[in-house]
Amino acid sequence: MLVIKTMNEECALEILNWKYDAPYNFYNNELNEQSLKELLENSYYVVVDENHQLIGYFCIGDCAKVPIGVHFGAYIEDFIDIGIGMKPALTGKGYGTTFFSFILSFIKENFVKVPFRLTVAKFNNRAIHLYEKFGFVKEMEFDRGETTFMTMVKRTMS
Repeated sequence: MLVIKTMNEECALEILNWKYDAPYNFYNNELNEQSLKELLENSYYVVVDENHQLIGYFCIGDCAKVPIGVHFGAYIEDFIDIGIGMKPALTGKGYGTTFFSFILSFIKENFVKVPFRLTVAKFNNRAIHLYEKFGFVKEMEFDRGETTFMTMVKRTMS
């Protein structure tokens, strides 16, 4: 059983210390005041299991966008932007479908009924495959330095 809770300092500190293996180390965070403030002061939520163990997190709204994407017109349409992160020890083991399905259900039940959008690093084939299973399709690409990002959208609520 999974449960969603509002982000708290204990969970934020754990998330900021997560270390992913290459090439996913791109998603590693730095533990500093700015990163902690980001997680605690924006629309971030944690997903915990029945033993209250942190499974992952998600965010919605502007904090789920890659800021430079605004300059490329990536975020013009009215969508709910979603960002997710799963505990590194759980990635690549087939848990993504249950995790992401749970998050999408929560968002559908608790927020305005508009289409969904995600922004993902183009090299992250595992995540892209997961999102495609849920009906997300590629919308556009843009670059930030060495990394190409793509937005993916789900226009129907089913």
